[in-house]
This record gives sequence, C-alpha cells and structure tokens, in this order.
Amino acid sequence: MPSGLMNFLRACFQPRADGHVHTSSSDAGGRQDGLLWYKDTGQHVNGEFSMAVVQANNLLEDQSQIESGCLSSQDSGPYGTFIGIYDGHGGPETSRFINEHLFQNLKRFTSEHQSMSVEVIRKAFQATEEGFLSVVTRQWPTKPQIAAVGSCCLVGVICSGTLYIANLGDSRAVLGRLVKSTGEVLAIQLSAEHNVSIESIRQEMQSLHPDDSQIVVLKHNVWRVKGLIQISRSIGDVYLKKSEFNREPLYAKFRLREPFVKPILSSDPAISVHHLQPDDQFIIFASDGLWEHLSNQGAVDIVQNHPRNGIARRLVKTALQEAAKKREMRYSDLKKIDRGVRRHFHDDISVAVVFLDSNLVSRASSVKSPNISVKGGGISLPTKTTPT
Repeated sequence: MPSGLMNFLRACFQPRADGHVHTSSSDAGGRQDGLLWYKDTGQHVNGEFSMAVVQANNLLEDQSQIESGCLSSQDSGPYGTFIGIYDGHGGPETSRFINEHLFQNLKRFTSEHQSMSVEVIRKAFQATEEGFLSVVTRQWPTKPQIAAVGSCCLVGVICSGTLYIANLGDSRAVLGRLVKSTGEVLAIQLSAEHNVSIESIRQEMQSLHPDDSQIVVLKHNVWRVKGLIQISRSIGDVYLKKSEFNREPLYAKFRLREPFVKPILSSDPAISVHHLQPDDQFIIFASDGLWEHLSNQGAVDIVQNHPRNGIARRLVKTALQEAAKKREMRYSDLKKIDRGVRRHFHDDISVAVVFLDSNLVSRASSVKSPNISVKGGGISLPTKTTPT
C-alpha cells in the first residue's frame, strides 16, 4: 500500500468517542455493530426478509424500510408488502422525509382508490415530492442549502401476486428466478436507472431539453446534468426544478448562471408491473453503493448459495471486501475507519432481500395479516437534528 495512504489511514484508526460497539439485546428492530446495522431475518406477508445498512457518510444519507400488512389507511386492505430504498445526496433530510411520508401517502391513495395500482404509486411519489418542496420553501430563509438536498427513491410493492417497481435515480432491484431445466437462479434487473453515465439517459435528457447544448456535460471524466449531478430523476434537488431556489443565498457551486423555465430534473418515477411466477425466488433491493462493487448475477449467486438468515449482511460484507480489495487494503483495516472518512472508500449501502413464498404470494390481498414495520438504521444523529 502507498505510504501516503497508510499515514492517512493511521490517522483514522482512532478509538471511537463512545469507546464501544453498539449492539442491542433484542433483534426486534435490528442490531448495531459499529457502522453496520442489520436485521438478519424477519417475516413479511409474502415470505421472509433480511436487511442491512452500512454507514460511510458523517450523517447516514441512506434510509430504507419494509412495511408489511395493510397497505391502506383502512383495515379492509389490500394487504401486501412495501419495500423502500432511499439514497440521499447533499444531506440526509430528503431521504429521511421520504422514509417518514411516502408509505403514509401510499396508504392514503390506496384507501381513496380502494386498490393498489400504478396510479396510486405515482400519486404517492408526487405527494411526497410536493411535501418536501413545502419543507424547502419553509426553511429556505434560514437554511437555503436544503434546496440542494435530494434523494433517489426505489420502491417495491407486492400485492395480489403482482410486483410493482417504481424508481427515481440509480438504486436497483434485481429478481432471482429459478431456471428449472438447469437448476440455476438467473438475475433479472427489474428497475430502470436514471443516471447520465448511461447513454440512453443522456439522449433522453437531450431530447427533453433540445435548446440546451449543455444539459449534460463531461466533467472530470464523469457525465453530469448541468455539470452538477449524475441522476436525472429524484425527490428534492429543488434548485434544479424551480428557478426561484437557484439563487443566493444558495452556495455559488450549486447555482446555474442562466435561468431555466422548465424543471431540469424530474420527480416522475419509472414504474413497471410484474406478475410473480412460482419460480421467482427473491428480490434484492439496494442502493448503488452495493451495485458499485457487485454485479447483478454475483449478488443473486450469493443469496442463492448461502443461508437466508443474515443474507443482506453478507451482501454488504462482500461489497466492503471488494471495496477494500480495490484500495489494496484488508477488510479488517477498512472496518476500523470511522464514518466521514469511510466515504473515501465506499458509499452508504442499504440492502433488503425479500424472499417470495409462492403459496403466500398467490393468496388474495384481502387475507388479513399483522402489520410489520422495520426501518433500516445506522449510527446517525436523531431525525430532528439539524446538521451544523
């Protein structure tokens, strides 16, 4: 390892201020081990699940949740499972807001429509976007930088044998499907990513903004929208959606020189509908921090070839081992690096693996089941705390 990097790491290997590893005696809401939070196993309406989160940023910008049971604000149902992965950027405010409000919005619209549908999910996303916009508007005079905080948003809803996938940004959902003739489990990507590193997304942006030759630019060898951000869709990032927030006192590095008339980024999710088959084994939902180090098939192979209990934690650990290897260091050394500095080596990573029991998936959405709510954790300041 280069000596400069070694000195940098030595400075980071200080004992944590609290002097001990966080663990909880009960696994009901998950356990903490240093910067890793995990819930090794749990039960949802349609089978089992496993979750894990590892923090890299000073404040955890990833948020995640699994909600199972009634998907409506009325007890009459429908019943099913909701999975959310929210990968924030610029700060934790947007991802936390989504974690608190998106599922509640979904339940409200499911009640109004009395069923689950693409329209219900789209309305829930839009209500969440509008809700966060009102937060930004309210806080703008005292905290203008909140206009530059945003989040990717990946959602899965399992209801009546149907899987809905909705996505903004570059988190990813991957299905593991058994191929009976060979016995192998095939990885099938279910979500479309909105990252301008993908040529088709650059073309989409250029077609949406034909009068702006600089809508996507190559900066430091990375494609970025207006030279600022890699994703083309998000919740938040209000400074690129409403020009009244693209001015002082927002930091100059975020401000565009020229005014814009229509939003540069979109909050309209790509939504797909899949009718689940008996051979559909599990779905991996994860922020791009995982996919940066693991291929779709590589992740599916790990899930298929290891026990269900703790499988999300195993995926996170494998990604961290890969991250360490890329920097020519040991995994045991990477684990000693504290949050903040850790971001130089990997991103926050959130993973939820949802196993599908075909007998449970196929049953009617009117079958009552207990409500389960698990939110991915990590060492971070309390939700209401404003970072300084």
